[in-house]
Amino acid sequence: MADKILNSGSAPDGGPQIGLQKIYMKDASFEAPASPSIFRGEWKPKITVNLATRTADVGNDGMEVVLEISVEAKQDDSVAYLVEVQQAGIFLMKGFGDEDRQRVLTSFCPTQLYPYAREAVADLVGKGGFPQLQLQPVSFDAMLAAADAERGAAEAGPDAGDSAPA
Repeated sequence: MADKILNSGSAPDGGPQIGLQKIYMKDASFEAPASPSIFRGEWKPKITVNLATRTADVGNDGMEVVLEISVEAKQDDSVAYLVEVQQAGIFLMKGFGDEDRQRVLTSFCPTQLYPYAREAVADLVGKGGFPQLQLQPVSFDAMLAAADAERGAAEAGPDAGDSAPA
């Protein structure tokens, strides 16, 4: 499928086309509920990162894709900070079947948005007075494959794979 994705222009064979029309931050928030006392002592936080995406049809073959990142840093039992970023983009999509369209929306599009969201998280954490947080790269393809495998296992039922005689 990767050879069918075009960043701009038109496909010579009339195949699928995708174009990034606009990237923008839809929402961002930063909270440091335990400051300034959280700055005392040794900094060894437990970091939790959650990712989610959502899509909306905006008409004229356009799709809005929103990548939501939530990062919580805890020091012992106190929340040091909570960062939430919604990085969005409008993607022009033509010529995709339903299954390919869904794969592009849940893998390719978030991959394009992630560097911007990652930068926003790092900036907000740094401006909050904490050591800048550099989120690790994410493979949305691998996340999609894992979700597909999990869905397949759930559909197969609890006895799938039990082929040993009783």
